Amino acid sequence: MLYPQLKGQLAAPFPSARVCWKPQAFSRDRSSALMVAFIDARTVMERLDAVCPGGWTFDVKLFPGTPPTARGRLTVLGLTRSDVGEAGEGEAGTLKAAASDALKRCAVHFGVGRYLYDLPRCWVAWDEDRRAPAEPPTLPEWARPEDERSAGAPHVIGALETLRAGLPGDVAKLREVYRHLRAALDVLERTE
Repeated sequence: MLYPQLKGQLAAPFPSARVCWKPQAFSRDRSSALMVAFIDARTVMERLDAVCPGGWTFDVKLFPGTPPTARGRLTVLGLTRSDVGEAGEGEAGTLKAAASDALKRCAVHFGVGRYLYDLPRCWVAWDEDRRAPAEPPTLPEWARPEDERSAGAPHVIGALETLRAGLPGDVAKLREVYRHLRAALDVLERTE
């Protein structure tokens, strides 16, 4: 069992400089790209070393193919999680890339970098000549570590606005979301 303090340390946001961006999709004319945030395997290993030095292991089984895949098993303080990683295409399609992806995907089960999946969709202008965004995306306040946030609580308001933008249009689903949110707020009020 992971202690709540360790869970929080594993799941903490990374410094903005450690978060990378890659295109996931392009507009038809390739003038804009949907960018997704990610962290590399070394960043994951550094987090595991910092939070539980000597308390984690990673085993991987590689499957050559097109693209190569890997099945990883990450054990943190006696708790094991498994997941499958896949290499990219072309030159990125290596067994090493598949193993790195498996490590990152296993670490998400422990909260490492999981918040990156909650980022809002981010379309940016794309410079095809440089094969890079015209200007790199930035992380919202709530996805940055405390020392990179503005004073006060604007990051919390921003996070709530991001959630609001993603609410379902169906009234029955909205009621279900409200019911869960109300229950969470009731729990918070009882613990104060």
